[in-house]
Amino acid sequence: MSGLSTMLYEQFVRTDPLESTIGKNLEILVMANERLNFEAMVGAIQKVHDHLMDRAVKAVNNSLTLRNWIIGCYIREYELGGSDRAVYGERLLEKLSARLQKLSIRRTETRELRRYRQFYLAYPQIREALTPESIAMLPAPVEAHPIRESLTPELTTDGKTIVQKLSFTHLAELLKLDDPLKRVFYELECIRGNWSVRELKRQIATLYYERSGLSRDKAKLSRLAQSGAKTDHPNLVIRDPYIFEFLGLKPKEVMGESHLEDSL
Repeated sequence: MSGLSTMLYEQFVRTDPLESTIGKNLEILVMANERLNFEAMVGAIQKVHDHLMDRAVKAVNNSLTLRNWIIGCYIREYELGGSDRAVYGERLLEKLSARLQKLSIRRTETRELRRYRQFYLAYPQIREALTPESIAMLPAPVEAHPIRESLTPELTTDGKTIVQKLSFTHLAELLKLDDPLKRVFYELECIRGNWSVRELKRQIATLYYERSGLSRDKAKLSRLAQSGAKTDHPNLVIRDPYIFEFLGLKPKEVMGESHLEDSL
């Protein structure tokens, strides 16, 4: 390899094992051209950009999802055993929302806090995705585990997969489904097809779950549903209002570059 090629390879493989995949791609590029040419450089930079942008989006989304689950955990545990919970009674979420918004903690309106509590109860397996640092943030439990819905563990999607593959906006849509089995069906299909939030809404609205139950050829129906599905992309995820507000930005239908720079 040339000096530049070696430097790039060292940067993306040996200094960070997490970058081994893109490092191998880069190695193939530079080995095909002993002297790195312009087109190879453009291709390598594009791979670097796409890979690291994807990682950045996933990191922010993972943190947002875990934050919301932990908030739900605190609310539930307080409702069960808070020493002064009787003072707040049925107005707990309203009072909590008012205090959190004074602290400039975004997406803590009453309806959102209610959704986080529901998220905690509907997805107890998210605990599997918590880091030791996050686990240390949890309140002392009043009950051993959150109430699990009627599905057996074999029929649930594991917590790490949910956090890594679904944005919280996807999960907010899934939480609208009362039937746990239907929710898992859409989870799996959404993950398999990398659906955008809009596509998930469309599939729910067109009764994909019900049609699948009635279909004699479920595999064919699944292929048809997935073939025309609109997939997610990091650029779309970045525009997610949950992501914007979590980062302290104001979501707008159109935000110019200068406006975004001022916000940052």
